[in-house]
Amino acid sequence: MQEKTMKQMQREVDEYIGQFKEGYFSPLAMLARLTEELGELAREVNHYYGEKPKKATEKEKTVEEELGDLLFVLICFANSLGIDLQAAHDRVMDKFQTRDRDRWTRKEGAK
Repeated sequence: MQEKTMKQMQREVDEYIGQFKEGYFSPLAMLARLTEELGELAREVNHYYGEKPKKATEKEKTVEEELGDLLFVLICFANSLGIDLQAAHDRVMDKFQTRDRDRWTRKEGAK
């Protein structure tokens, strides 16, 4: 499987959503969906790494699946607001590489 850039993922999601009359949800609805998916991710992390095991009746899901759901909704949210996630990522990485450059203890040999 070929790796995709963030721009390609945003375009793929936009093409998918574009085939439906309803289009993207409103920003408030999108935030609610994002929160819902984050809760589902938290639940899975708690089942696998926390103190709350799954009930025998609960469907088996994975952290990977929930991260995928969260990423899809995040891309929908960004697309609905016209936000380029690659540009947003680049800005935040620049911020961390400058502002937080000396905040953490570096491994030996790391820049």
